[in-house]
Amino acid sequence: MEDIKTPYNSVLSIAGSDSGGCAGIQADIKSISACGAYAATVITATTAQNTKGVTDIHAIPISHIEKQLDAVLSDIQFGAIKIGMLHSCEVIKLVQEKLAEYELKNIVLDPVMVTTSGHKLITDDAIACLKNLFPKVSLITPNIPEAELLIGQKITSDNMKVMVKKIGEQFQSSVLLKGGHINDHTIIMTDVFYDDNTGEVSIITNPRVHTDNTHGTGCSLSSSIAAYLSLGEPMLSAITKGCNYVNKAIAAGKHKTLGQGNGPINHFGL
Repeated sequence: MEDIKTPYNSVLSIAGSDSGGCAGIQADIKSISACGAYAATVITATTAQNTKGVTDIHAIPISHIEKQLDAVLSDIQFGAIKIGMLHSCEVIKLVQEKLAEYELKNIVLDPVMVTTSGHKLITDDAIACLKNLFPKVSLITPNIPEAELLIGQKITSDNMKVMVKKIGEQFQSSVLLKGGHINDHTIIMTDVFYDDNTGEVSIITNPRVHTDNTHGTGCSLSSSIAAYLSLGEPMLSAITKGCNYVNKAIAAGKHKTLGQGNGPINHFGL
């Protein structure tokens, strides 16, 4: 009897490395694997990082980033792409060129621009270049501080539906506006999705988990959505399953400890 082989449902993560393992490429690999897909990576930068913060960033030479991209994209068929922090216009433009060259689909972009404390992580020039990339991807997943930086307006629980549509229409992309930074003392966590193809707005809710172990949540969410897209889920279903997965991983990590700062979510729920 002939041995029938089936391809992996593969996701490529293009992002930076977190030496502490909580966020970045490391969180992406865990999330993609936990959701049932195969993870490959292109590393754009390495960081000296732990649960307390980032002490150093080393940018990978642009020529090596290009060689990483060509190596995996010329060999592996990807059902989805996850893009994390792209620290310079040069890197952003290279990634945009490769997206077009290899005709990639199901591209989820986590526009990593602002820390939880409100500090910008990339330059104004890089932010402008990143905005030019938005119409070329399938979904962007800003948190509240990032979304406020994009549109220059305050976002609250009362105007999230209006603002997510405004962002989507302005940047010609579907948008998942993450509500984790809105602390309105409710027991429900609300994320809002704007579908650029239909103009419809959908609400995704989960129980709010009160914990400091949320380091890498944004990376994990965008990569889990990419994983579900690679498995053939429609966009809204992939987003809903990704939000549910991360919520459960946060709850599973609530009583775990790692290091002296903000710990990670528990990707495998152990």
